[in-house]
Amino acid sequence: MCTLEKHGDVFVLTLTGSSNVDEHRLGPSAIDSILSAIAQAKAEATPGSALITTSHGKFFSNGFDLAWAQAAGSRTGARERLHYMFKSFRPLVAAMMDLPMPTVAAVNGHAAAAGFILALSHDYVVMRRDKGVLYMSEVDIGLTLPDYCAALFREKVGSATARRDVLLRAKKIKGEEALRMGLVEAAYDSEERVAEASMRLGKQLAGRKCTGEVYAEIRKSLYPDLCGVLGLDIKAVFSNSKL
Repeated sequence: MCTLEKHGDVFVLTLTGSSNVDEHRLGPSAIDSILSAIAQAKAEATPGSALITTSHGKFFSNGFDLAWAQAAGSRTGARERLHYMFKSFRPLVAAMMDLPMPTVAAVNGHAAAAGFILALSHDYVVMRRDKGVLYMSEVDIGLTLPDYCAALFREKVGSATARRDVLLRAKKIKGEEALRMGLVEAAYDSEERVAEASMRLGKQLAGRKCTGEVYAEIRKSLYPDLCGVLGLDIKAVFSNSKL
């Protein structure tokens, strides 16, 4: 689940968890809630809007709600529920890529698996240096990546070595290393400093007063493979009245 608030031109989407509240797990209800919040922000956007996604406590998000999947009572049922979450998460990534405003993920704690993917779906990532960890657990728990997740890492993580370490070694990456690997914009020593820095960045980005539709189309043009997998068209937009 999540909440959406507006501070001036900056929307703040705060993850509040699902069945495992403290870990902010991404189950069906949480995914639907985030999608609704993104749709609301998009509907209320004006030139100069920005979005920050954050949470509170030890976890930014610890990934999909595996307890909900396992509660199906059988291996087949659990796999079907897991597949359902992968399928439901796809439009969330697409919505982030198509959102007509700059986006910042304020990663206050651990971001694992789908939580890492959610953070990476933003334009900028700010994280905790002292306690934050980025971790793709799939190779450890025996899951392959859906096509849109693989495309996201191919296009958003520029170094082949970094992609290998994240996805094939399942390396748990803390703030300083994430900064060196180009995964995050900045790292700070406390949740409060992450919140302050992300809001400062959000306001700076909002202050450019860019046309949202133009911003979204330029973003999509930077990641054509990902947008192709997600089924997002890339259009030419002219917002200058003199052109």
